[in-house]
Amino acid sequence: MFYGVAKAILGPLLNLIFRPWAEGTENVPRSGPAILAGNHLSLLDHFFAALPLPRKVTYLAKSEYFTDTDLTSRVTGAFLRGVGQVPIDRAGGAAGDRALATGLRVLARGKLLGIYPEGTRSRDGRLYRGRTGVARLAVASGAPVIPTAIVGTHEVMPPGRMWPRLGVRPGVRFGTPLDFSRYSNVEPDRQILRAVTDEIMHALRELSGQEYVDEYAPKPESRFHVRPGP
Repeated sequence: MFYGVAKAILGPLLNLIFRPWAEGTENVPRSGPAILAGNHLSLLDHFFAALPLPRKVTYLAKSEYFTDTDLTSRVTGAFLRGVGQVPIDRAGGAAGDRALATGLRVLARGKLLGIYPEGTRSRDGRLYRGRTGVARLAVASGAPVIPTAIVGTHEVMPPGRMWPRLGVRPGVRFGTPLDFSRYSNVEPDRQILRAVTDEIMHALRELSGQEYVDEYAPKPESRFHVRPGP
């Protein structure tokens, strides 16, 4: 219920202040499970990706938003918890398996699942190599993957900035659904998972126009001393 209330309040406010745009909303199914796989540039990505869609999007959000004690994390975590977003531990191993199981439960209920394959926000606005969790979700669930390219949020509020800049119109492009059902009867190995992930990231690069970096995005040394990229 809070998701609907928050969207009803924040939606008109965000539209008034930022005048965001959206393309390809018809590519997002109106019912049934689907994975929104997006690039990650800013804390604002959650808002602008979900804003033009009539359906609720459940994001897998890093657990630090829910557990860290600095002011930004407390505010962000309280909001994400209130709108039903799901914390995940990014430590890998058993934690990664639990995150996968959580995502599969969301999809099994016929919901829209949002995930950022890069695993963290891009500090410099470039698109980095995707991690294979999104491929595991797609192959195991059979749900279509909707490449979701966020544009402009890095200029509005890059990592390390406390308050958004005005005068920039952010937007989102929803690409043609990607179908990986051809792997439904195959035990996915590392090569298949990498191929699926790379196909998703290629679609994101085409939609976003970002420069692609074929390596994993670096994580900040400290969340208190993050400098935005050039």
